[in-house]
Amino acid sequence: MMVGLDAPGKTTILYKLKLGDIVTTIPTIGFNVETVSLHSRTYTLWDVGGPDKIRPLWRHYYAGIDASIFVIDSNDIPRMEEAISELRRLTSAEELTNVPCLIFANKQDLPGALPPEEIARMIGLTLRPEMLMHVQGSIATQGVGLAEGFAWLNSVLDALGK
Repeated sequence: MMVGLDAPGKTTILYKLKLGDIVTTIPTIGFNVETVSLHSRTYTLWDVGGPDKIRPLWRHYYAGIDASIFVIDSNDIPRMEEAISELRRLTSAEELTNVPCLIFANKQDLPGALPPEEIARMIGLTLRPEMLMHVQGSIATQGVGLAEGFAWLNSVLDALGK
């Protein structure tokens, strides 16, 4: 399951992984789902829309997932607190206990984008490194950081026996 506020690049990530190219996207109302193979593992990725009216529906996608992916627009400073609040809501859900969360700090190519280390600090990962979370800088339109993020996720899923 891949979630985040509206417009951080979730759909761009999904189709960059699936097609190896960028596609023209429109705001996701509902979801997109694709199967992609990465690092000798097949992932079924659910890209769930992020507008605030849709976010309460995210919980319907929690059952049976092995991992979650949260995408943050690193350049959207005015909504960073809102993004982190939604991330905390996601990771505190009882159904997602012991489910790893890969966080893409996307749009790192834009001026003023917060670096992944700063976002990790804001989330509190620097104080709790044992958490099953990882912040990976990314530039979805170029594919930068995507393979590295999924390499981390793969290693955690392997360690968890999933």
